[in-house]
Amino acid sequence: MNVASQRASWSRLPLRAAAFVVLTCATILGVSGWREWAARDAVLKGAETEMANVARSLTQHAEDSLDLLDSGVVGVVSRLEMDGADPTTIAKLRNLLEVRKKSMDRVHSLAIIDDQGNWLTSPGTIGSTFSDDAFFRHHQLAPKREAYIGRPVKSLLDGQWVVTLSRRFNKQDGSFGGVVLATISASYLSHFYEQFEIGRNSSLALVHGDGMIIARNPSNDKFVGRSVADTPLFRDASLQRAGGAYHFKSLLDGAERVSFFKRSVRYPLLLLATVDKEELLAPWRAAAISRMLYVLALVILIAIIGSVLVHQLQRGQRMAAALVEKEAHFRLLAEGSSDMVTRIGLDERLRYVSPSSVRVVGWRANQMIGTLALAGVNPDDLPHVQSIVDAMKRGDTEEARVTYRNAHRQNGEVWLESTMRVTRKDNGNVDGVVAISRDITEQKKLETRLETLAIEDSLTGLANRRRLDERLKEEWARAYRDRSSLALLMIDVDHFKAYNDEYGHPAGDACLRVIAKIIAAEMQRGGDLAARYGGEEFAMLLPNTDAAGCASIGERIRRAIREAGLVHTSNHAAGYVTASLGGAACRPALERTAGVGSLIEAADQALYIAKQAGRDRLMMSGEVTSLLPKASGF
Repeated sequence: MNVASQRASWSRLPLRAAAFVVLTCATILGVSGWREWAARDAVLKGAETEMANVARSLTQHAEDSLDLLDSGVVGVVSRLEMDGADPTTIAKLRNLLEVRKKSMDRVHSLAIIDDQGNWLTSPGTIGSTFSDDAFFRHHQLAPKREAYIGRPVKSLLDGQWVVTLSRRFNKQDGSFGGVVLATISASYLSHFYEQFEIGRNSSLALVHGDGMIIARNPSNDKFVGRSVADTPLFRDASLQRAGGAYHFKSLLDGAERVSFFKRSVRYPLLLLATVDKEELLAPWRAAAISRMLYVLALVILIAIIGSVLVHQLQRGQRMAAALVEKEAHFRLLAEGSSDMVTRIGLDERLRYVSPSSVRVVGWRANQMIGTLALAGVNPDDLPHVQSIVDAMKRGDTEEARVTYRNAHRQNGEVWLESTMRVTRKDNGNVDGVVAISRDITEQKKLETRLETLAIEDSLTGLANRRRLDERLKEEWARAYRDRSSLALLMIDVDHFKAYNDEYGHPAGDACLRVIAKIIAAEMQRGGDLAARYGGEEFAMLLPNTDAAGCASIGERIRRAIREAGLVHTSNHAAGYVTASLGGAACRPALERTAGVGSLIEAADQALYIAKQAGRDRLMMSGEVTSLLPKASGF
């Protein structure tokens, strides 16, 4: 730079300095505003997290409460179906129900209703006839045996709102015999929610799947029984998921609320935990105003100081000093960094290596300088890394980030993440690349572990439901292309709930692991897949297998489970743990109107028939020619 140009540069320094001061003040204000807004978001996110924890806990409490009721109801149903509904049995059960009700404060009432809707035991706060109630009509019309969670109803005797759990029991000829009913009071749930203090204007609400409020704290008596089915929480398609944050204006009290909802996966229940948005943000707003006043004062002070310093910036000595110190600053930063900093020349040899190379790749800096920069890159990753370096040498790319495997002197191989940036000469030509590399091996190991957990059942070690669904779609497409067969086995452990009740959940888990091992032993080919479908139900996917092959494998599994000799006294037919199996096979290329769901449905229907036929057996749906009509014909 000549003297004339240097003086011209100095003459523009005051203007540049003034612009810098203005930019600095604006930046400070902008960053402060952004930080305050980020702090506001953090408050909201923290509230969402707190609401999420509360929602999950209370959803679990609701499920546990219903499970507790259901366990008692199942026992009564079993007793009625074994001994009948004669007066002697009813008298014994009446005493049992009274004892159970007194021992559990969450139980509002327990009752047995005959097939005409007349109560056979003391109804407590339940009316004397139930023939017009939804839960009774449901069991009267539907042969399903699972528990039914009814909408909240108001007791005719004590006026309390209750939520019902009921199960159907059959007569000895298999016809409808009546209903066993248990209820939980809304006031019990509301009182339980009082112990969760999450804000002065907060609320906790348990809502039925159809949108009717079961219990709420506070103001339970005011809101219980009201419907919120018209709110976005039930109508907006994006909110029809298992759980999540939900910001809304309450239709009940008109307040802006921050909430988290959690849907039960086992019951038609939704837990909504909310806090008043204005109350939540009030402390942040007061603190933000105070902080912004300090920032404003600081900006004014900076502006004053800046105006004074502008007059001093005519001195050019600092510019020269900054240029001299540039290289020293670079080395200071590079050598003080825990990441490895390297400079690569156009010949792809290392010109500079920071001391942290010992930690990252196991080699000292003086051992690496002058060697090829890409010499240690894994051969599989080398083409990709080389193409990026070539593009930067040509000037096509200014900056890039790449992840690859690299040799390590002691550890064999490590994963590195390198951020590379082009360096240029004064004339603008590329003269090399600066790379900052860090070891991400542990991060990669964690990612691999998380990927494994996402597709594996933690109890049995088999594939989980998600992995089965993915593989089933893949194998269906492959069988369609290859015009080959595809088979599916559905396996259900007989009377497993009774096994858990008799021997305990640890024994039940051990039983499932033994059965999983038996099923896994039948995976003879690389394409076979054994999975835990859910609970005590398993599935086995058999590519390129026809109905006969599927039946042969299924029968081996059935015999092996029986011959394992796991004692099961509640399985009166065998005395040991047994399983029912349903199998289906098809050729997707010949079933153009069918899909994956048709194969699952056919196998599931075959399993249902096997259980209805007495359990401990294999039923095949047959080598069908049209899965959809076949499935609908069961």
